[in-house]
Amino acid sequence: MGETPETASGDMSLWDLRVSVERIEGRSVCGMRVGDHFELTNSCELRVPEGRHFCVYALQAALPLLPAKQRDLPPRDWLERDNLIACPDPEERLIMRIERTRRVTLNSGDLT
Repeated sequence: MGETPETASGDMSLWDLRVSVERIEGRSVCGMRVGDHFELTNSCELRVPEGRHFCVYALQAALPLLPAKQRDLPPRDWLERDNLIACPDPEERLIMRIERTRRVTLNSGDLT
């Protein structure tokens, strides 16, 4: 299928996201530190900086919110205003922040 003028610039836009550890109010059992992060780019690509890790339990707390945060939401929507997520481990009390980093234009036909 060839690229047409309508699809050359894409037919949708999403935000790339960064999820960062903002603070740890308990003890970090998983070894994460303030500033550790992952990025979600191009709709579905998860990136962790080389040599670092991101705890799977903290990740699972963030995952359900990411598709909505990738999209523009109405200004009064609670998810437009709220950016903090808590890790489910009560001893860690690890708090993460979701930030929009860059708007990307994509072709919906290229995505599943």
